[in-house]
Amino acid sequence: MGKSQRDKGARVEREIAAILNGKRVPLSGATSFAKGDVEALGMKFEVKARKDGFKQIYGWLEKDDVDALVIKADRKEPLVVLPISTFKEIKEGE
Repeated sequence: MGKSQRDKGARVEREIAAILNGKRVPLSGATSFAKGDVEALGMKFEVKARKDGFKQIYGWLEKDDVDALVIKADRKEPLVVLPISTFKEIKEGE
């Protein structure tokens, strides 16, 4: 991984930490003892950023103007994908 990819990853992790009023986990990708990239709302988050790697997921969410998307691979547990603003509202409403 090059410097620009590390910088982008760190920048996105800081952005997500700020949105969720959490904190970025230092050295999360460089060590085996640090789990997750961001800690917030009593949870640990792994943060991934890709230029166009998630285009289809965003398309499904936007196409039908839905609140969340459920995706599932064969023999895997389903995952719920939702905008971070919706997730934050749910967690703060608990």
